[in-house]
Amino acid sequence: MSNGPVVPAAEARLACRPGPELSVRLTDGFWLRRQLCNREVTIPHGMRMLEETGTLENFRIAAGDSDAEYRMPLFRDSDLYKVLEAIAWDRSHGPLESHEQFLRSSTALIARAQEHDGYLNTYVRVVRQGERFADPAMGHELYCAGHLFQAAIADARTADGDPALLPVARRFASYLARTLPTEQPSFVPGHPEVETALVELYRTLGDRQLLELAAELVERRGHQRLSWRSFKPEYFQDDVAVADARTVRGHAVRALYLLAGVADLYTEAGDERLRAALFAQWDDMVSSKTYLTGGLGSRHADEAFGEPFELPPDRAYCETCASIASIMWNWRMLLLTGEGRFADLMERTLYNGFLSGVGLDGTSFFYVNPLQTRSPRTREPWYECACCPPNTMRLLASLEHYLATATDAGVQVHHYASSQIRWTPEGAEPFALTIETAYPFEGEITLRIDRAPAREVELALRVPAWAPSASLELNGRARALEPSRDGYLRLRRNWTAADEVVLRLPVQPHAVSAREEVDAVRGCVAFERGPLVYCVEGLDVPSGLAGLAVDPSVPPIDEPGVTVAGETVTAIRLPAVASPRASRPGGRPATTWPYARLPTGASPAGPAATDPARRTDVRALPYFAWANRGPSEMRVWLPDIGCTTSRSDS
Repeated sequence: MSNGPVVPAAEARLACRPGPELSVRLTDGFWLRRQLCNREVTIPHGMRMLEETGTLENFRIAAGDSDAEYRMPLFRDSDLYKVLEAIAWDRSHGPLESHEQFLRSSTALIARAQEHDGYLNTYVRVVRQGERFADPAMGHELYCAGHLFQAAIADARTADGDPALLPVARRFASYLARTLPTEQPSFVPGHPEVETALVELYRTLGDRQLLELAAELVERRGHQRLSWRSFKPEYFQDDVAVADARTVRGHAVRALYLLAGVADLYTEAGDERLRAALFAQWDDMVSSKTYLTGGLGSRHADEAFGEPFELPPDRAYCETCASIASIMWNWRMLLLTGEGRFADLMERTLYNGFLSGVGLDGTSFFYVNPLQTRSPRTREPWYECACCPPNTMRLLASLEHYLATATDAGVQVHHYASSQIRWTPEGAEPFALTIETAYPFEGEITLRIDRAPAREVELALRVPAWAPSASLELNGRARALEPSRDGYLRLRRNWTAADEVVLRLPVQPHAVSAREEVDAVRGCVAFERGPLVYCVEGLDVPSGLAGLAVDPSVPPIDEPGVTVAGETVTAIRLPAVASPRASRPGGRPATTWPYARLPTGASPAGPAATDPARRTDVRALPYFAWANRGPSEMRVWLPDIGCTTSRSDS
């Protein structure tokens, strides 16, 4: 069995598969550095924070080992499960004794906290005195259960020997399969997550009751049973039956975890109504509810999707967990279709909306990832609601499993990183290759064949949507190939060891604008370079961001070799105009009315566009790297000088 997070049992509805015959290992470069930081710094930090914030103590209380006071919030169990999942995936890179000892001791503690019939939840046992399933909307019982199951699956797929956590998960899952259909026939979990976990546990254990329970929980949703205070059924995706839903709505993380589970359920069971709902909601999300960074969720009040095109940069919520859930859903859609558009969104989200959530130091985090801040922002070492930090750990620890897939024809490379890929179909000779690249800062990807079978093998390489053109060489000679309709260049041949393919993608900085319906950024432009979205920090603009406008008619210039918190990145220089902050004597901001009448016949740009004294250029950094040099204001969307005016101009 593959040791990856997603291993479908049924293949009839898959366009490509992640295993079990495929293995990928990162060897160098951008993502290996992030993965090593996760292994050496972030996971140990998480282990310490679980102790300092009381998560482990809650389990000791539930196990009868402590009489301390229980620490809220009520879903804190899941933080431990996600760290354990990260440790399990990371052990495939070589186990660390400190990690293994933590996993062993934590698993023993979890087992002691489990009740005799298999039920497990520290909040219910300690605070609710055993009152189960009393709060469907906000109790998070099955949310925590789902993360336990996923940790156990990771342990089972990477353990050298018997996985200790799997029996705990099996007992709890069996309890749910016995009791929910009969004793809790109307219970709907307010926070989806258990659905995808149940399907993957079915794939691991072969117990069809778990698949049936996942299907039943999806079928129960949509009868408007869930509400809490001001949160209506829509917030919980309980307003419309899942199979009938055509728009993404409500709490973003809940919605996306649910959709990942629905994709898993469709893969195994094949309900075409679910497939239609998946594609309709994906189209709705991508066409009108996704930020440039791949971030999702525009409303702070309920961490939710807003109306179509409601995408304000300064009020963007874009929870890190929503980006992770989006990546998980898009991976499943990619497996179903083999279409590059799902890998494109994964890539955009990975490099921007997700990666901004963890600092380059590995010990500081963002829960919320806006595209503009007017006041200086700093990252936090942890959160009272700590769902995001350990979520980043488990994704980074398992990242190589999301880079490539296989079909009967050959190998598909979806994401580019220095790595080794080995494909060994059952009963056939292996096909192995090495990838070397400085992606995402450079667009050249070299693929060398290390071993090839004596038959034709297809090698498919994704051409990202951001690349207007791509060139390809085979053994030093140009090959004229056009991407297929699904976005891939395909080479099919009898390979020999030492064959070399070079794919070149045009990684050049360019300006982008938003459709006019995205009125929050009308008159503004943003900048991208390859898969990276860029931003400007106040630290690089002494006069402040409020008076800054850029000139998108002049191409940005690369500035390679810029160091941010130990990471070397390629920045870009943007032609701009900067207006000084108006201030009173002593440096205090001037008190002035912030609106001004535009004189008849005045140029919309005013004198700022042509005043040489205001002309400058500013540095823009990759969005993922912001807030790593100290507190700073920040903007992704910058006013276009052709669409701006200022108080002083008039």
